[in-house]
Amino acid sequence: MNPAIKTSGLTLKFGNFVAVDNVSLTLPVGARHAIIGPNGAGKTSFVHALTGTLAATSGSVAVNGKDVTPLSQARRVRHGLARTFQINQLFSGLTVLENLLMALQERDGTSAVFWRSVASQTRAIDEAHELLALVQLGKHARDRVSSLPYGLRRLVEIAIALATRPSVLILDEPAAGVPSTQSELIFERIHALPQNMTLLFIEHDMNLVFRFADQISVLVAGRLLTQGSPAQISADERVREVYLGHRGHHAAA
Repeated sequence: MNPAIKTSGLTLKFGNFVAVDNVSLTLPVGARHAIIGPNGAGKTSFVHALTGTLAATSGSVAVNGKDVTPLSQARRVRHGLARTFQINQLFSGLTVLENLLMALQERDGTSAVFWRSVASQTRAIDEAHELLALVQLGKHARDRVSSLPYGLRRLVEIAIALATRPSVLILDEPAAGVPSTQSELIFERIHALPQNMTLLFIEHDMNLVFRFADQISVLVAGRLLTQGSPAQISADERVREVYLGHRGHHAAA
């Protein structure tokens, strides 16, 4: 079976500054993989290069065995690579269901005028409810996004990413700005997504990382320092020195 994601020598430069430096990473299908590192380590830049948000300077990206390096971000999405962002990008004045229906409209290339009729079509509504069920938000379908706690809004954003039917979901700090009482809930629901879906996430909360990741990659100054299980990373003296500061795996990023 081909790996879900494989990067080879992925590099991203801005002039003379190297944001991502020759990173090679392989994720098997179904992985729950975290990328950690100190501020400025190149984590988000790596995701930009991986998803095609920014064109890599060199190196390659393959998704499920398909070389997507020359493809745009939109075309990579069609090959199964979806992403959520640190900043919430929802339509707060619409209901949760309406946000999902708009995402389905965009995916299917239907017009804004046609969307008004989509809301009454059983198939579209059923699919939207199925997506909400994946993140356990079905009871909030008719709620306005503006009425939801911030943590639940992040789950709506994840449901919208799932509307693209990804095989690989990349989550850029899914708990950013979320109260600690809600962040664990978010990760529990992320972790409960179908086991054949590959998850790659950036997260600063080390408690969440060590609880929910099965493998962890550590970036420092754009380079891949090491990779391993949570136990291996927690015991790695290099990680303690450059990232955890000898404070153990409960340290903040």
